[in-house]
Amino acid sequence: MSDPASLTPKKILIVDDETDVTDLLAYTLKAKGFVVEAVNDPNRSIGIARTFLPDLVILDVMMPDLNGIQICRMLRADAKLKKVPVVFLTAKAEESDRIQGLETGADDYICKPFSTKELVLRVQTILRRTKEGAVEVPRMITAGLIVVDGERHIVTVAGEVIELTATEFKLLRLLMERRGRVQTREHLLINVWNYETEIETRTVDTHVRRLREKLGGEADWIETIRGVGYRFAERRATDADA
Repeated sequence: MSDPASLTPKKILIVDDETDVTDLLAYTLKAKGFVVEAVNDPNRSIGIARTFLPDLVILDVMMPDLNGIQICRMLRADAKLKKVPVVFLTAKAEESDRIQGLETGADDYICKPFSTKELVLRVQTILRRTKEGAVEVPRMITAGLIVVDGERHIVTVAGEVIELTATEFKLLRLLMERRGRVQTREHLLINVWNYETEIETRTVDTHVRRLREKLGGEADWIETIRGVGYRFAERRATDADA
């Protein structure tokens, strides 16, 4: 028997000051079975998000008064919305802009003009990844002062809970599960982001850097394998020297 929760339509919030964009996206996503709320006034976005409680937010970056970067930071600071996936939609295509978006906490970044088919596929991929993370088999993984609690979906360092996005949690868990084995950037993109096509591998580097910052004094468990990818160490170099 199918899980009733799996049949519940996912809710998408679109925030863009251009009505042509929100109309197009709303029409396309509704045709795919999503429940859609569109907002053209960025100042109303957080209030509506708190009421609508979306499963994913599509967020334009360049908007008057309140831009997408600021809104994303507000979402990540909100107790009810901090784990909601965010997809940036913007005309800014420079690598530095993409990196800034990812560092703010976005899960993906799509440049205008865009293919509605590609955008729908990206949305479906992120929602599928979020669902898989929510139903994973509970498991406790530890290394040094890091504890990954799969049942409660939290990470602690030295007993203190650290706030990770769904993507950061999945990335850390995968590296720890495959401890001692090198994971290429391409492998991580497929297994963490579920991307099966070529995409900017800098995405991985950005998320690893942000993850290390959050791990603080335990960051050196994640080793960079130059020109290849990353590895979660069997034991820390400082411990090996002791």
